[in-house]
Parts: sequence; C-alpha cells; structure tokens
Amino acid sequence: MKFPSRQLALESELFSWLPQINSQVGIFAIARFLSEVGTGFTMFYAPIFFVNQVGLSATSVGIALASASVLGIVGKIIGGSLADSPNWGRRRTLLLAAAISIIGSLVLAATNNFATLVIGRLICGLGMGFYWPASEAIVADASEVGNRRETFALTRVADHLGLAIGSVLAGFWVATTGFYRGLFVIDAISFMVFLIIVYGAINESYQPQLDEYPKKQHFASWMTALRDRRLLIYVAVNIIFTTYLSQINSTLPIYFKNFVNVGGDTPGFAATTISTLFSGYLALAIICQFPIAAALKNYSHTLALTISAILWAIGFSFIWVTTITPSHHLLWVTLALAVFALAMTSYTPFAASLVTDLAPESQRGVYFSINALCWAMGNFMGSLLGGWALDQSRIIVNNYWLCFALSFLITVGILQYLNRILVRD
Repeated sequence: MKFPSRQLALESELFSWLPQINSQVGIFAIARFLSEVGTGFTMFYAPIFFVNQVGLSATSVGIALASASVLGIVGKIIGGSLADSPNWGRRRTLLLAAAISIIGSLVLAATNNFATLVIGRLICGLGMGFYWPASEAIVADASEVGNRRETFALTRVADHLGLAIGSVLAGFWVATTGFYRGLFVIDAISFMVFLIIVYGAINESYQPQLDEYPKKQHFASWMTALRDRRLLIYVAVNIIFTTYLSQINSTLPIYFKNFVNVGGDTPGFAATTISTLFSGYLALAIICQFPIAAALKNYSHTLALTISAILWAIGFSFIWVTTITPSHHLLWVTLALAVFALAMTSYTPFAASLVTDLAPESQRGVYFSINALCWAMGNFMGSLLGGWALDQSRIIVNNYWLCFALSFLITVGILQYLNRILVRD
C-alpha cells in the first residue's frame, strides 16, 4: 500500500515545475500553437523559395525580409498604445493583427517579383507589429509573480511546438508537391483559425477605468517608458539577442541549402534534411523549455540572459567550424542547432518576464511594444546582414559566423551593466 503513495509523491515532484495556468492563458496558448503551425510552414522555406524558385538574389531577399520591420515598427508603436487603451484593448488589437496577417500571407503566395515580395512582407510586418505587444500583455496580465517565467515558458512551448510541427509538415509538402506557394496559403488559414479562437474564446484581460486613462496618456506612457534607463539598457542587449535569433530564421536556411559542403557536385543539404534539422531544433526547445525555466527560476534575469549569450556564442562557433572542417558537417550543424535551442529557451521567457517586472500594469502594452521593436530591429539588421554576407566571397561567409560568436563579449558586458543598475535600484 505504500508503493502507490511513493509513486504519487514522485509524480508530484516530477511535475511540480509545471505552472498553475490561468484557463485563458491555456486557451490562448492553443490559439498561438495553431497559428505557429502555419508560420512553421513558411519560416524556414520562405528564403529558399524566393532565392531558388522565384530567382531573386540572397541580398534582395534579405532586404525584402528586413522590410517587414519598417511597417512592423509602426504596428508595434500603435499596437502597444491600442493594447493599453480601454477603448480598444488587447483582444481587439489581436483580432486586427490576425486580419492583416491573413492578407499578407496571401500576397506572399502570389509573389513573382521583388516588388510584390516587399509589399507582402510589409503587410506581414504590420500584422506582427500589432500582434506581439497585445499577445505578451495578455500573458503578463494573467501571470503571477511566482509563476511568471513558467507562464511565459508555456506560451513559448506552444509557439515552438507549432513551429516544429509546421516545419515537419512543410518538409513533406515541399518534397511531395514542390508547390512552395501553398505554404503561404496554409499560413493564411492558420491566422484565420487564430482569429476565430480569439474572437470566440478570449476575454479582454485588462479593464482600466476610463478616467484613469485620459487621451493624453498614449503620449505620456511612451515618454515614461523612454525615460526608464533600465528599459533602455535592456533594449540595447535585446536587439543583439534578436539579431542572433534572426539568423536561424533568415540566414541559416539559405546557408544550409546553398553553402554547406556535403560532398558531390551540388553543395547543401536536401530539403528534407533541413526540415528535420529545424524540427529537431524546435523539438529540443520544447522539451527543455520548462526544465530550463525551473532550473534558472532562482537566478536573476541578467544571469539567465548571460547564460543564453554564452550558448549563442558556442552555437555560432559550431556553425563556423562547418566552414573549415572537411567532413562531418551534419554533426556540427546538429550540435549548433541543439545549442541554439538551449540558448533560445534560456532567453525568451526570461526576457519577457524582465519586461513584465519593469512595466507598470497600465503600461504593459507600451513596454512590450518597445520590446517588440527590438525584435523588429534585430530581424531587420539580421536579415540584411545575412543576405549581404551570403552574396559575398567565401571568406566573408566563413568569418560572418565567427564574428557573431565573438560578439557575445559585448552582450555579456551590457548585461553586467544592467545587473548593476537593477541591483542598485
């Protein structure tokens, strides 16, 4: 009779790190998962499609991918204010974001030239601009101080799981049909599903009194946030992190397809190999997200982010090794993506939790808008740099990854400075 009790105790201990989630967060996580399945169809294959199928240069594709950040910045600024407004709110902002993203995906599905690609990316950038501040604010509203990191980790698991499933299905889709444009149609359908779930099942998470939010508050909230020195230092380091992340989405797929020497006359991995690699990367991120959140729970935000920076450096070093070693490229790439998965899982929930702690409740939309602007800037810089580098000589391509590996010294330095500011305040 004692054995079942010990078993129950063991199970309780094993799953004690799972967050006690708000039901709205659970529903919202499902919506994000389904949306990210569609995003997974296009994330890793869009650059390959536009370079190898449409016939654009890597530089022009990098510019087009980076162009999403232009309207993305506008969307994030407006979206953050709308998310904090009692006359609009988080929920309506998400519905607007989904509607815009549907249009953007359909434009990309019809792309035949650089101009249409830029237009499609601009529309998608606007949609994502509205999406992220409201999305993160909803999760922050529903979280508590004691389980904030784990709650954000849950939504990241939903995101990564959706991306993993989507990228696997995309690999099979491309291998069996070769119809790349269908990937974008599926992405549009996933945004439609997200819109329906948010409309039917998600409640507005923030209900301020109208007299607490005068019209001038939009401007005042931004000025208050921009005077927050802690936030501005975080912005500097977060742009670096998001530049790292952008390499996985925009630069590495093309590098794996067109540059890695795997033997034979044609360089690069097969589409199914690339799909398997990125799916494994996302799968490891899913498996490790809660354990890492639990393991680093008692660490400061800055220490967790420092660990992430070191892991990013190791991952980029492994990619650099593929440029100088004559063999075992698949092994080094696999190791790099495994380290990148750990780097990402030690970055995203802790960064979001730090922003939540810095932001007053009535200004979470604006603070997360600024956080999302870091992503826009990082994606812009990363896509532009990556596209440029891959169109240069082999020596520049090779040293590109080494420069990213060494940049962690700057990242860690900024984090240490931020830590001193937070401790003093």
